[in-house]
Amino acid sequence: MNKIKIDTNAFVYPVPVVIVGTMVRERPNFMTVGWVSRVNYNPPLIAFASAKFHYTNKGIQEHKTFSINIPTKDLIKPTDYCGLVSGKQIDKSKVFDLFYGDLSSTPMIRQCPLSMECTLTKEIDLPTNTLFIGEIVAAYSEEQYLTDGHPDINKFEPFTLTMPDNNYWLVGKNIGKAWGIGQEFKAETS
Repeated sequence: MNKIKIDTNAFVYPVPVVIVGTMVRERPNFMTVGWVSRVNYNPPLIAFASAKFHYTNKGIQEHKTFSINIPTKDLIKPTDYCGLVSGKQIDKSKVFDLFYGDLSSTPMIRQCPLSMECTLTKEIDLPTNTLFIGEIVAAYSEEQYLTDGHPDINKFEPFTLTMPDNNYWLVGKNIGKAWGIGQEFKAETS
């Protein structure tokens, strides 16, 4: 197979879709984000990149907190809406049913099966974006979305994003156990 060179505007496929929440000017605000990843085991750190002009950034920088909320496929329309409009012009505080955990400056979304409360640990200035790294200080879910006390992807059906084609996708079927299925290959090659 011959590899061909393609545009450098390539992404890791697919990316999870989350909704970042924070307080901006004493009002809850939400922004849809696709560039997010867990970046450290202990302490549990999560990072996301946001264009420098985003209104949500101001709230994170002021309060040093944010939430990461994982929406279900049933929330695709309001999730996409939160990525289309700016809190600078539109009040997004009424889009979802909100709740708060230990951090009063961190609004979370009750309809999301998994919400994480984070404190900002580092902000990295990049050419066009700001990379926010936060420590997950608390995580919230409901029994209906858990199996053996852990979030179960099949029970809440999150969706993903592909870029640059800008499409949402449901997470597919399970194809193997991580750190287990490779044991078969190891045995075959030993």
